[in-house]
Amino acid sequence: MSQDYQKLLDRALEKMPAKKSSGERFELPAPQITSTKTRTWIANFKEICGYLNRDPHHVLKFITRELATAVAVEDSRAIFKGKFGRESIRRLLDIYIGRYVTCPTCGRPDTKIVKEDRFLFLDCEACGARSSILTR
Repeated sequence: MSQDYQKLLDRALEKMPAKKSSGERFELPAPQITSTKTRTWIANFKEICGYLNRDPHHVLKFITRELATAVAVEDSRAIFKGKFGRESIRRLLDIYIGRYVTCPTCGRPDTKIVKEDRFLFLDCEACGARSSILTR
């Protein structure tokens, strides 16, 4: 291997972000859901958002748009108007993770959402990839 090539490789490796994940499988904490006839609570909503490393308002905006309902936040829980099953809430969280958390290049959850002008990008801190996020 030539010295110039080795120097280029070293320089490229210096610019790569440090790995932040341990490589363990990404598992979301189970949502603690309680329902009545007219309301549904996610008791550990802020904990879930913290685990995803996402702003709770962004997650709420996605879920309320998909469920077509109103929401209120009290302390660490989210209260939705209407009765929704555990499976539908979990499915929506899985869709959110696929769109806004998991890197499409390496599949890791070590990402952050960056807004530039009116566009959103998903920046991966594990592999350095940057991809645009489609918004509706």
